Amino acid sequence: MRIAMISEHASPLAVLGEEDAGGQNTHVAELAAALAGEGHDVRVYTRRDSPSVPEQVASPDGYQVHHVPAGPAQRVPKDDLLPYMAEFGGWLADRWGHGDWTPQVAHAHFWMSGLATVHAARRTGVPVVLTYHALGSVKRRHQGARDTSPPGRIGYERALGRAVDRVVVQCEDEVAELVRMGVPRSRMALVPSGVNQQVFRPDGPVAPRDPARPRILTVGRMVERKGFLEVVRAMPAVPEAECVVVGGPPAELLAADSFARRLRALAESCGVADRVKLVGAVPREEMGAWYRSADVLVAAPWYEPFGLTPLEAMACGVPVVGTNVGGIADTVVDGLTGDLVPPRDPRTLGTTIRRLLTDNVRRFAYATAALDRIRSRYSWRRCAEQLGAVYASVGALSRPTPAVA
Repeated sequence: MRIAMISEHASPLAVLGEEDAGGQNTHVAELAAALAGEGHDVRVYTRRDSPSVPEQVASPDGYQVHHVPAGPAQRVPKDDLLPYMAEFGGWLADRWGHGDWTPQVAHAHFWMSGLATVHAARRTGVPVVLTYHALGSVKRRHQGARDTSPPGRIGYERALGRAVDRVVVQCEDEVAELVRMGVPRSRMALVPSGVNQQVFRPDGPVAPRDPARPRILTVGRMVERKGFLEVVRAMPAVPEAECVVVGGPPAELLAADSFARRLRALAESCGVADRVKLVGAVPREEMGAWYRSADVLVAAPWYEPFGLTPLEAMACGVPVVGTNVGGIADTVVDGLTGDLVPPRDPRTLGTTIRRLLTDNVRRFAYATAALDRIRSRYSWRRCAEQLGAVYASVGALSRPTPAVA
């Protein structure tokens, strides 16, 4: 099947930890590779953000990446990209309508990609599948006036849910949110993300650590909503343990990062500065070693559309303490593969971590169950197979190409 994947700001070729580079980049890269591995012809379309990038790049994983000339050929924050989506969609329509490769289905990732894709689909008749990855209504609820999303985002997301042929949701929390927005449940297909079990596995190299000191690991971009401040505030309740924070800019640039400085100042004020270590960005191929070095992964975001880091830790046989939000509430089974706690509650978080670190039997049982859960439910191959069925169902809806005036 010919599959176009549109990811306007999140290139599968991006270096994780950079601004606006995170879980969506990984999701698109891994999904494209898995679909190509199933024999599909996959092309990923992302915005050209540098004059030096080639128009197309062949990934060693079997898919192509096309850089779309929409807006300036430079880095632009994702919240500033909306004015360029009509240009992005027009470019897609021109290529699909007059080139030698027209997709049988287009899968848009993120709401702005959805706008560009629907624009192209109306001119070419290509069926459209949409994964939001994050919803403006949730972001506004948690960030309030600090939300930098373009005006009208929530309205666009509501309209897109009714305009596309299928909405792929990643967790039950997202289903409920979309229903409240007025998106029909019948338009949704629940397909959770996968995890690369070749990269993330229980055996393999282990990052250096002090064997006499329990290690708490937390991973993500250096933004407040990821809950790093709450993890640091929980550390006084976990004496002797160290907290390793992976993410953000490279180590040599951490000193200039405002949020990293804020974390360090908080650690000083909490009296745990000697037990909090900021590592900075780590190449993806080395992340397995960091997970395997940990006694527990703590994922404490305020909200989380899905959350890949708990899956990656579980695939390495590491138990998770996570906040009971979004996709984490689906992937972590409370009391079986890890513990769930309320968001923005460092006192409960600290008590829960301390209890788990002092109970070797519970940790071993969680780790074993977590690994079983990953192997049975969260492979990228399973994800690709489920999405293949979704694509086939909407592909049957393929409409005649509209006449171009």
